[in-house]
Amino acid sequence: MINFYQKNISKFTPASCRYYPTCSEYTIWQFKNNNFFLAIIYSTLRILKCNQFFKGGINYPIISKNFETLYVFKKIKSINIIFWFVPFKDDKFYVIKKFKGI
Repeated sequence: MINFYQKNISKFTPASCRYYPTCSEYTIWQFKNNNFFLAIIYSTLRILKCNQFFKGGINYPIISKNFETLYVFKKIKSINIIFWFVPFKDDKFYVIKKFKGI
């Protein structure tokens, strides 16, 4: 549904999102990296804040995540990085997407 909006509807509307990443991209990142209910809550709050009463700016999703221990001597053939998880505090991380060409 979000992909349909991005490809078919948002092209015909002026760029009006006050945040980076855009609200639709933020919602996609939430659903890919958070559980369903938290993604719904955070995405709804983000969309409600996207208006002239809020400053806007950079607002990356923050998620809770427990990472598995990495093995130093484990052979890995290739890694495909999609998201970077930047520490925020305790077990919370900013989600930043790796775009093509970077």
